[in-house]
Amino acid sequence: MPTTSRQPGSGPTLHEGLLHKGYPRLLLISALVGIPVSLAAFGFVGLEHELQHWVWESLPAAAGYGRAPWWWPLPALLLAGLLLAPVVTRLPGRGGHVPVDGLGGPPTPPVAVPGVVLAALAGLPLGVVLGPEAPLMALGGGLALLAVRSARRAEQPQLVAVLGTAGAAAAISTIFGSPLVAAVMLIEAAGLGGPQLIALILPSLLAGGVGALVFTGFGHWTGLAIGALSLPQVPKSGVPDAGDFLWGVPLAVAIAVVCVAGQTVGRRVKTLTTTGTARQTALRTVLCAVAVGGCLAAYALLTGRSPEEAALSGQATLGTLAADPAAWPVGALLALVLCKGLGWSIALGSLRGGPIFPAILLGAALGTACAPLPGFGAAPALAVGLAASGAAVTGLPVTSTVLAAALLGGEAANSMPLLIVATVAAFITAEALRGRPKREAAPAGRTEESGVS
Repeated sequence: MPTTSRQPGSGPTLHEGLLHKGYPRLLLISALVGIPVSLAAFGFVGLEHELQHWVWESLPAAAGYGRAPWWWPLPALLLAGLLLAPVVTRLPGRGGHVPVDGLGGPPTPPVAVPGVVLAALAGLPLGVVLGPEAPLMALGGGLALLAVRSARRAEQPQLVAVLGTAGAAAAISTIFGSPLVAAVMLIEAAGLGGPQLIALILPSLLAGGVGALVFTGFGHWTGLAIGALSLPQVPKSGVPDAGDFLWGVPLAVAIAVVCVAGQTVGRRVKTLTTTGTARQTALRTVLCAVAVGGCLAAYALLTGRSPEEAALSGQATLGTLAADPAAWPVGALLALVLCKGLGWSIALGSLRGGPIFPAILLGAALGTACAPLPGFGAAPALAVGLAASGAAVTGLPVTSTVLAAALLGGEAANSMPLLIVATVAAFITAEALRGRPKREAAPAGRTEESGVS
């Protein structure tokens, strides 16, 4: 293989960077950091899952209901708002960043981690229409920085970025169903290239792999469910034909429009909730939480189904939908997109959590609603929904394709051409609708315009 000489003034080569005396130690620290971070993340996700089960299944059963009644989200979300308001107005870090800004920015300082955890546990189990991915990344990044003394963090900002990213990868490696998805996300969101890219991703991949191992081992040992984003059963797919692309591309565009519209509403809600005094912020946070509860109750009233289907991150509902798409009437799917989509939009600008998981359910629901179109079908419709929604909400097309492929499992091989086309169509549509983004000077990743940083 031919080699290229380094140009004068260029940065270090990959060989020089990997053999630098401090880099092997950084890899060792990343692997070691992955263990306590993943243990903490496992505890967080396990507790959140148990609380969610208690609120939406055990408590209604104890009250004599076969399932949560239509009004159940109203007191649940009111309580979520009341618990969240003091966190976002009084604690360091304000419970984490507003989710419409994406998945993060700079690593979360350790002092802000308790507020992030409290905000997530106050809202997610009670039905906030957001996912656990952003709190997990903040938790992982903040805990990883505890491995470095504050004085050293001030002296070496690059070390902070690498360890923070590695900690985030360890925390979310399993919640996305695969450490590979987390690694690809961090590669694409970093906005780097060449030796810098490899130097950043190796610690992240190593910490993510350790985190996935710990998650899996503790899951088997304790018997606790962690609620990873996965589809145990999906429709059988064949090789995509002309009809799949004929319907798939317009569907991807429509999904991108829905996701961008939700983010636009979320940014306006953010302006409302983040301006004014602390008392006004607290009051508006509670009102937004109640409004989300109203959206969930409206879904139950419109469809006669459980409000739990529209509440929470959407992980459980996504699995149910993929396993048996025929059990969902088109009217129920459209009501889910409308009510959960509106609740998600409000939550994006006012509550705390991650933006990705609910958006993926919205895309899958809209895709499944279009499955009866002539020449289409459940399998290609679901594939388009998964890929297009991820690309539109994150602005990371490669990550979205890999995530959709991971969710589809063995069926992804046949669907890959359709996944790629749907991802590109949704990504271009979303970028066009957002207009020219307001980029920051630092190449730290995507800003709020992209949904991930």
